[in-house]
Formats: sequence, structure tokens, C-alpha cells
Amino acid sequence: MKDSAKAPDAMGQESSNTNLSECGALHSPEWIDCLLLSQLPGIGPLTLAKLLDVFGSASRVLVASEDRLREVPGVGPKLLKTIRHARDYVDVQGILDWCTANQTDIVSLDSPGYPQSLLDLPDAPPVLFVQGELLPCDELSIAIVGTRHATIYGRQQAERIAYGLAKAGVTVVSGMARGIDTAAHQGALDAGGRTIAIFGCGLGHIYPPENEGLAKAIAADGALVSEYAPNAKPRAGMFPQRNRIISGLTHATLVVEAPERSGSLITARTASEQGRDVLALPGNVNSRASQGTNLLIRDGARLVRHADDILECLGPLARPVPMKDGRDIRQLAETLLNDQERAILDCIQCEPTAIDSVIAASQLPTHNVLATISVLEIRKLIRRLSSQYVSRV
Repeated sequence: MKDSAKAPDAMGQESSNTNLSECGALHSPEWIDCLLLSQLPGIGPLTLAKLLDVFGSASRVLVASEDRLREVPGVGPKLLKTIRHARDYVDVQGILDWCTANQTDIVSLDSPGYPQSLLDLPDAPPVLFVQGELLPCDELSIAIVGTRHATIYGRQQAERIAYGLAKAGVTVVSGMARGIDTAAHQGALDAGGRTIAIFGCGLGHIYPPENEGLAKAIAADGALVSEYAPNAKPRAGMFPQRNRIISGLTHATLVVEAPERSGSLITARTASEQGRDVLALPGNVNSRASQGTNLLIRDGARLVRHADDILECLGPLARPVPMKDGRDIRQLAETLLNDQERAILDCIQCEPTAIDSVIAASQLPTHNVLATISVLEIRKLIRRLSSQYVSRV
């Protein structure tokens, strides 16, 4: 597990976690207190952020006076009581012991392994429980979500699109639910790619239970992720909250099948609010399972038919993403390039680059370079500045 929290402040506020045994001793008192505070019932990410902003550290929050706590927006009598008796509500040692026994990391906001894309969110989860491994290349990711009551068409399309994305080196993110989510995870695994499952409960409760084998496969070639303590049982309200992580982790969210009232539409709305692209697969207008997706398209979501549509239609990434082969990807469309196209693109800079310089650097015939530059321009990876100069988009 990763202890990246700051040391306790100089005011000397003492933590009462001195009884934590071997596992807890690996972490600073402030880190332990932050974990405790993040798992208290009634404290969401926004309230926790307010508390830390006011008091400066989790340790100070836990020993703050009732008068000071009441001054924080969102802290009412019930939550105040919970904070004052925090250790009666959360078994921190039990959490740490479970994570050690089940090869689970706890990644906090300032850990090196915390996903960069989530740091942009105002309600970023303060800690993530992770089985498997989150890699830098997972920033190149697409969410695929949809109804639990998927049709054969929906499951086939989710699996096919996930397979194509994974083959291109894109990580597929979904919610581990029955139907579309399960098909998306399986498609990515079948392609030998990476997939991440975001749980709406603790990692100690595989839900649905028939996905236990799938969960093991995902942990081996991707990651199982939850913001909830391992013993947290699935409850209806937890699933909409986890949807912000699904959309927040990814460059875009694809809804494959969804009726008009569907949790997947919540994920789509969250993605839009986070500034992510929303994509939708069209379906039969007479199919209940496609009513929501067809409405998304009507209201402006991008229509996609297959993985290549996704890779071609999305713009530049927020930041370059390192791939397993050492390359940095700046746009999803780069995953569609062949070796020659990639070699020529690597010779073109963000500033104006002379075509003669590209020809010299690539050591390829002039006609090949000129033809490839046209292809890269069509794919919106470069722009032609004049007859002699081009630049990366």
C-alpha cells in the first residue's frame, strides 16, 4: 500500500491510532486519520474537502471542537456526532488487514499512482482501493456502459467495440454490472487488453456474484477499483455516486444500450458535466433498450458504429499519455496508424515543421511522405500551414 500523506502538522495534534498493529504501523498517523475520515458515513468527497481546507489535516478535524465543526458548511448535528465518535464507526485496522490479505492498495489523492484525470474533479474520491494495478497508459481510456437488461445485439456490440478499443491499446472502463458492462470487460480481456472495473460497493463484495471469475481476470490484467471500504455492501445510492469515477477516469463515455430511465444516462450526464465526450450506439427505434441511447444522439451525443469511429472522432487528449511501447499518445486517432504513418508523425513537431525536414528525418521516399502527410491531415493529427510547412495538432 502507498503511504503518501503529509506528516502531521507542527501543532502536535496526536492521533489515537497508536494501537494499530503491524500493518497500520507502515503508515503515518495523518494518513491513517485521513483514511478514517474518508470512510465515515455521511462524509462525501465535497464535505471532506471542505473539512480539510478549514482544518488543514484529517488529524485536526478529528480533534476539532464542536463549535469549530459547526462552522463548516454541510456539517449538521448528525455528522458532527459521527466525526466526534469516528472510531466507533470505522474499523481502520480491519480495513488495513483486509487489504494486506487481499493484495489491495489504498491510493490517496497525493499518491504517485492516483489517476491524474480524477484530480481534475471537484469531488475526486479521497482514497481508492485498488486490486491489480493502475498504469499511466490507462489515461488513454474509454468508458463503455449500458443497461443490465441488455439485448443480444447490445452485448455483441459492447463486446465488439471493447475488443477493438483494447486491440488499439485503449483501456476499457466500466462498472462490472450485468449486461453491457460485463460484455465490455470481457471484450477487452478477449483482445488481451486492459480493463478497469469501478465497483459501486467494497471490493470484498463481488457484485453481481456470478462475476467473481471475471473480477479475478480483470485484477490480473487491469484493476478493480472502489472508493468504498472493502466491507461496504452494495446499496442503490452507491452506484450513481461511483458513475462519476467511471466517466472521470476516461476521455469519453460510450452508452451502448439504455432505456429512457437508466443509470447509464446518469453516467452520460456526469461525463458531459465533467467536460468529457458523450458517445452513443444507435439502436432499433422500437427497442426499449435503445430509447435512451437514441435520445442521446438526438440531443447531441456523437453517433458511433465501431471502435474506429471512437478513435477517429475524438480530439486531443488533455495531456500526452505514455504507452507500453514507450510512445506518447496525444490523440486517440494515433492508435490507428501503421508503422510508416507513425514514423512520419513522430518527425512532425507542434511548431511549424518543414516538409523537407520530415523527408530527411524519416529517410522515406518523398512520394511516401507526401501521401502520408495527406492521410495524417485527414485524420486531423496534423495541420498544413503552407505548401512547405506542417505542424502537430
